[in-house]
Amino acid sequence: MKHVRQFTPSLFLSLVHVCLVQANYAPYFFDNGARSTNGNMALLSLSEDTPVGTHVYTLNGTDPEGDPVTYGLAYEAGSRRYFSVDKNLGNVTLIEELDREKEDEIEVIVSISDGLSTVSEKVRILVMDANDESPEFINTPYIVQVPENAPSGSSIFKIEAVDKDTGSGGSVTYFLQNFHANKFTIDRHSGVLRIKTGVTLDYEKSRTHFVVVIAKDGGGKLRGDNKVFSATTTVTVNVEDVQDTPPMFIGTPYYGYVYEDTLAGSEVLTVVALDGDRGKPNSIHYCIMNGDEGSFEIGNTTGAISVIKSPNQLKKEMYELKVQASEVGQDGEVSVNASAMVTIRVVDLNNHPPTFYGENGPQNRFELTMYEHPPEGEILRGLKITVNDSDQGANAKFNLRLVGPGGIFRVVPQTVLNEAQVTIIVENSAAIDYEKSKVLTFKLLAIEVNTPEKFSSTADIVIRLLDTNDNVPKFSSDYYIARIPENSPGGSNVVAVTATDPDSGLWGEVKYSIYGTGADLFLIHPSTGIIYTQPWAVLDAEVNSKYNFYVKAEDTDGKYSLAEVFITVLDVNDHSPEFNENIQEKTMIIGSPVKIEAIDQDAEEPNNIVDYSIMQADPANVFDIDKSTGEIKLKSYIRSLDIIHNITKNKDCVWSVVVQAKDRGSPSFSTTAVLKIDITEETLHKGPMAAFLMQTKDNPMKALGVLAGVMGIMVLITITISTAMFWRNKRSNKITPVRRIIKKRRIPQSRTVRMEWLKFKRPSNAEKFVVEDDANSLQNENSNNNIHVVPVPPTAPSPPPPPALALRGDDPGWRVPTVSGSLTPKFINKKKRGHGSAHSALVSELKMKFEKRNAAIGEPHI
Repeated sequence: MKHVRQFTPSLFLSLVHVCLVQANYAPYFFDNGARSTNGNMALLSLSEDTPVGTHVYTLNGTDPEGDPVTYGLAYEAGSRRYFSVDKNLGNVTLIEELDREKEDEIEVIVSISDGLSTVSEKVRILVMDANDESPEFINTPYIVQVPENAPSGSSIFKIEAVDKDTGSGGSVTYFLQNFHANKFTIDRHSGVLRIKTGVTLDYEKSRTHFVVVIAKDGGGKLRGDNKVFSATTTVTVNVEDVQDTPPMFIGTPYYGYVYEDTLAGSEVLTVVALDGDRGKPNSIHYCIMNGDEGSFEIGNTTGAISVIKSPNQLKKEMYELKVQASEVGQDGEVSVNASAMVTIRVVDLNNHPPTFYGENGPQNRFELTMYEHPPEGEILRGLKITVNDSDQGANAKFNLRLVGPGGIFRVVPQTVLNEAQVTIIVENSAAIDYEKSKVLTFKLLAIEVNTPEKFSSTADIVIRLLDTNDNVPKFSSDYYIARIPENSPGGSNVVAVTATDPDSGLWGEVKYSIYGTGADLFLIHPSTGIIYTQPWAVLDAEVNSKYNFYVKAEDTDGKYSLAEVFITVLDVNDHSPEFNENIQEKTMIIGSPVKIEAIDQDAEEPNNIVDYSIMQADPANVFDIDKSTGEIKLKSYIRSLDIIHNITKNKDCVWSVVVQAKDRGSPSFSTTAVLKIDITEETLHKGPMAAFLMQTKDNPMKALGVLAGVMGIMVLITITISTAMFWRNKRSNKITPVRRIIKKRRIPQSRTVRMEWLKFKRPSNAEKFVVEDDANSLQNENSNNNIHVVPVPPTAPSPPPPPALALRGDDPGWRVPTVSGSLTPKFINKKKRGHGSAHSALVSELKMKFEKRNAAIGEPHI
């Protein structure tokens, strides 16, 4: 449809007024200095414990013209947004928690605008320290090996803790817990751990020391209060054995018996000596110093004493032997030694069974309380057992045996002659486990060896175990998998982890903690193991749907284990479909569909699957829409504009359709939009004029302006040429006939030649519209015409002929043709036949001028 607008002087003046732009001065900030609370935020400093929501500054500035100003804040890409600003008042509010240890300087771009000009400045805000960090020990755990002969007062280890705060809050001093009960001292400033003056270590008395160290900071302000933070750690001091203890006989006093039927060379008894230095024991060498009178001998390495004479050759009823045990070093040298007395009696009767004795006489039950997992080779010193057979010789020889769980203890000696001190030695430390059995019960059996009577006796050995912290907390699973909806509020429970420590008392108490890059939004209850979201946490499956981190279970001594937690954020339908920005207006060619598209930002199906429908159309029952693709097309019976005109009286073929995009979530969200559809028919017309009409159909004023400019230029050229010819003819003596000028010019042919190099690449949609020279080809089936071309006056003397600007008698003033915004070509009156080529040349030249103007101002082609 064609619209013609009259070009009036008022319109010309308004166009001229647009070109006159009044000078505008940019607004500016007040620079009130570093201590000011208003201005441009330059050199502003904030304490890191400033509460979120605090009004920290007021941006202040002015505009030289007095126009109202607005304020803004911006940040570099990837930077965290710490502040927000009221754009009218300039009030700056802290919206993100500060942490100097992570970021001690914040760059912010502040801006001030008067609506026309905007001034931006980059300022730096300094984050000041607050005492919000506790000291942290580094390079833990601390395990120190110290030889037992280390001199008192010597330094054995340096403990180091750091505090990320500055000033007094970052200084660290060290203290020892239970200082008076410790054998160690620590330098409060350097953290050097020393052995106390006058104190020595003894491997045989205590092999391990646990030293609890406390690190405190110097204190400082935090949210208005003075805070002092501390941390503790345990230093394990292992004492290393040094060869400084002589060997020691076990099972003393030693008693042996030789019977009258004992054969020469028979073993009487065995003495046992152990190196007092149990950490690195030396081998033992035995020898008899005196008292044997040539009747007995001892094995140098075994300690077995044998009689070398027959009993009838023995002149005494009792022999007292002095046995010496010496340590043999790695180099073969004999070092320290110890001695023990061995009493040997000569008897010949068997009328007494073996009998067990305690400290107060005969006893058949012995009890002992000890810690679990003693070192292997340890002697149960709390059991003071003596076994005796009052017979003489072979009648007093019996074996000792432990009956009970095997492989845990062994008894020494295993063979006794007459009397011996019973020693029980640890063989399997791992089996002495409080968590498996709190009480171990054995029977100690003594049975004669070579007597017909086989006299025997038993004693109950009851060992009660005490617990130690020998177990690590263990999770019920190596990993935990949880799911949580994204709309869960802050503080929602996610999953509960469970770890158990079989140790008793405080050693069995477990404390939970979490860490890892994915743990920022979650907390864990230290005693129950329930993992829940931070109170401020906002889960969003569209931003991040997977989190994983580690959970730690730790007992009071710092023993711990880890498990991994995997959390999936379940998508919730919380986004509505959104139409594209170009949905407001579509052009539909009959037979071809138009397509709308809406995007749903939800993360998962079916929440992000969109279905389309037509809610309302005027008139109804004209359009169909594909539910899945959003393609809108006419009903199958509508094949031309004539049918559409028969349906409605609205002849401009622009209809409004209310379309809806609805997702498949539950609950479902939908969005509606009003779509204007301009219906046209496909045409075979092609050419520069059709392309130009396609490009300017939505902006007829642009076409009007371009045509007016081209026409003005052509009128100016015509006047110039006419003037030049007038002056030439005036100087000439001859008057050239008019027909001769017209014959030479050949206006249509020259215009056609000029058009060959003015052709340009048309858009794909414009290729469907070609303006032909034949007037019959410019008619459409609707018999309407959008292009009014006035014939060029036949008497124009100068080339090229002026555009169709001839005045009509009934018009009040001169008019310019207007290009319609419709995509459907219209009929051209047959009376204008013969001017098609001139019209095509005009459109092409108009387009060339239009492209040159766009190239000059840097605008894209339409």
